[in-house]
Amino acid sequence: MFQTLYSYFWWERLWLPENLTWADLEDRDGRVYAKASDLYITIPLAFLFLIVRHLFETYVATPLAGLLNVKEKIRLKATPNAVLEKFYTATTKHPKQADVEMLSKKSGCTVRQVERWFRRRRNQDRPSLLKKFREASWRFTFYLIAFIAGMAVIVDKPWFYDLREVWKGYPIQSMLPSQYWYYMIELSFYWSLLFSIASDVKRKDFKEQIIHHVATIILISFSWFANYIRAGTLIMALHDSSDYLLESAKMFNYAGWRNTCNNIFIVFAAVFIVTRLVILPFWIMHCTVVYPLDLYPAFFGYYFFNFMMAVLQSLHIFWAYLIIRMAQKFITGKVVEDERSDREETDNSEEEDEVAKNGPLSNGHPVLNNNHRKTD
Repeated sequence: MFQTLYSYFWWERLWLPENLTWADLEDRDGRVYAKASDLYITIPLAFLFLIVRHLFETYVATPLAGLLNVKEKIRLKATPNAVLEKFYTATTKHPKQADVEMLSKKSGCTVRQVERWFRRRRNQDRPSLLKKFREASWRFTFYLIAFIAGMAVIVDKPWFYDLREVWKGYPIQSMLPSQYWYYMIELSFYWSLLFSIASDVKRKDFKEQIIHHVATIILISFSWFANYIRAGTLIMALHDSSDYLLESAKMFNYAGWRNTCNNIFIVFAAVFIVTRLVILPFWIMHCTVVYPLDLYPAFFGYYFFNFMMAVLQSLHIFWAYLIIRMAQKFITGKVVEDERSDREETDNSEEEDEVAKNGPLSNGHPVLNNNHRKTD
């Protein structure tokens, strides 16, 4: 049975155009082609990335946070209370008014004390500022290096300037060593992001992030199997071109450098919109949808690859909507908050009034808060 499923999965009509077989992609005459077995190395490399990340966050990001004066806001801990803790863990972290009154009678606390207990308990579960800074530092470092490496891989290739060259001779296109390592590193990194997503900072677009990581892994893997390597390297470099800007903006936000953060965010927004909403759909996707049909009839792999591209493009539109909403707040002079993130809750009305008046404070100064949600 396993052999039958294996045969169906690797059926050539799923992966290759008509009149082509896997035998046509066997190494010969000094030409080397991508093989599915090449991707086995990405799983151990992903775990190696997790180890490197831990070392980086400990010995690089943490001292850097100290240099940038990233300081934690003092959080008041919730007083141990078995009744409230049981409700918090088993039922909901956000009790309704009727639940609050019921818990008040059971626990012997006043309604206000119950409300305060839940606020403090939720704050205890929120990631610390240092954790957010270390995570952003790691991603900034990888995305910046990956973008520079990606450009080095493709900038001297003819298909970087003429997208029709992407399909010239397809699928009989030899793989270059630089393409091999670019693919292995990118795919390993996204595997590591998927493995660590449960422990990373969670935002409102948590589900969208999972979809993005899975779609990216599938796209990279499929493009490797089907020898869509030229198109794949262009797509990966295009995505890395804006990601490091976002992570650097987060870093300066957590450090309280509001003006620097705002300026970088404006640059990020412009690069994101141009690359993800203009270049990707009207150049790259046009290249993957239209040009192949001049060479061979559409087949399953053609439809599958472009479907996954459409999934990614839908996510880009969703995130562009959030980015534009934030950009509008820049223009109107409102305090900008990350639409995806969760908000730290205050204990008393005086703190809330201060936040509403001056914006979130860090080290005595208002900052761009990228890790709060708009409503309690």
